[in-house]
Order: sequence, then C-alpha cells, then structure tokens
Amino acid sequence: MEKIRGRVWKFGDKIDTDVIYPGRYLKITDPEETAKHCFETVYPWFMEKAKPGDIIVAGKFFGCGSSREQAATCLKYFGIGAIVAESFARIYYRNAINLGLPIVVCPGITRHVEEGDIIEIDMEKGVIKNERTGEEITFTPLPDFVLDIFRKGGLIPYLREKLVDKTP
Repeated sequence: MEKIRGRVWKFGDKIDTDVIYPGRYLKITDPEETAKHCFETVYPWFMEKAKPGDIIVAGKFFGCGSSREQAATCLKYFGIGAIVAESFARIYYRNAINLGLPIVVCPGITRHVEEGDIIEIDMEKGVIKNERTGEEITFTPLPDFVLDIFRKGGLIPYLREKLVDKTP
C-alpha cells in the first residue's frame, strides 16, 4: 500500500457519530450525498476548508456513539485520506475498514501534530512522519489482509475478488 500524505484536521476526544454525521440525515442512502454533511452541526467550517486527501487526527474514542455506518461513509466519500486517532469505538473502526477508509490507531498522536501540519503515513511500516517537525511517530501496522481491503476499496470489492479468484 502506498503512503498517505495530507493536511491534518485535528479533533479532540469522544467525537461521536452524531457529530461526524448528524442523525437528521440518516435517511440519505446515496454515499455521495452523505459526504455533503460531514461534521455539519458542530464543525460547519470543516466542509468549507477541508479538501479530499486531508487527514483527520483525533484523540480517544473517535466514532463513539451509535453504530451508524454513515459516519464512516460520509468521510470516505468526502475523500478523507485517512483517520488517525489515539483510539476508536470498535464498531466505527470496523465500519471504516469494511468501507476501505484507511484508519490508524496511534496512541499519543495528538501530542505530535497540530492542525494544518502535513503528515505522511506509511501504512505498511507503521510510521507517521510530521513534515513540519521531521518527527516520526510509530504505530502498530495493520495486518496485510486489512491493508488489502483498503487497496481494494473495501470489504465487498475485496471479497468479490477473492471469490472470483478463489485464492487464499
């Protein structure tokens, strides 16, 4: 998997799914349409300032709250390059992987980056480099099969290929 490079948007702890994707939009089924409502209620500036390829860095328990898949879907279809957090709610973490949205657990990351920094994530080596400071922060790399899910664009495309190829 190639490296992911982007500008940081920094959030704190306990950013719940209702903050990421407001509940009033749950009836929207078009993933492209969900992307128009990321952080709309609490951080309305996000949609105006963030760009595809940018990276979200957050504190503990990112994605806590409900199990709504739209909270991961909206960020993927907005074009967020990756989410790096000190920890994630389990169901959010799994939803992101299933959708092919690169996600990294990196305890302490919020002490090493500031909003606006440019970081590069080497998913295979487990290294995040802050271009402003030159600092390298390590994290436990994800297993190869999870990186393959990201490469294929999500669990469904990954499984389709596996079932057609019948390869382990």
